[in-house]
Amino acid sequence: MTRARFEEQAARPLWLITLADLCLLLVGFFVFVQSAQLDRQQLAAAIREGFGVPEPGAPPMPLDRAVVRGFAVADATAPRIARLVGWATEAAKDPRTIVTVTGSTDDSAADRDPLTDSAPILAADRARAVAAILVRSGAVPRDRIAISTDLDTRGRHVLLSVGFAGGRQAIAARQLPLAAQTGANP
Repeated sequence: MTRARFEEQAARPLWLITLADLCLLLVGFFVFVQSAQLDRQQLAAAIREGFGVPEPGAPPMPLDRAVVRGFAVADATAPRIARLVGWATEAAKDPRTIVTVTGSTDDSAADRDPLTDSAPILAADRARAVAAILVRSGAVPRDRIAISTDLDTRGRHVLLSVGFAGGRQAIAARQLPLAAQTGANP
């Protein structure tokens, strides 16, 4: 049976270890000096841009879209959207997303709100009607819906877009709850 022999290796000289420590301290010092000169806002913006995250207050980064068609002229009553409810439920599973409901009109003189003769009000009413269905069905929580209008698109429809809005705090700071937007009681 052979015995293992352990040989003691020569240790590195102490001055070499001290020199390496000094170099690391100098590098750390220069990194600290350089970082103190950076503008933190520019650095945060560059990191967000590199990862594709939107600026705070910017619209959410779109991930998916759906369209509700079939609105009658000058009417905001939502057509049957049973398939859309399933789509919205699936799209809103990620708590970092927000659903933007954008109403529009066909830009004709007839497609206006009957009481106010206003196209933007009719577009907003269409968006609110679809948003209310999504909230009542439990597809999307009301604090994760944003309502808007877009009169540049021609057509009597509502566009739903799911977008990445960031963390919970970013979503809360970005919008009011649906009840505050629609004037309804919570």
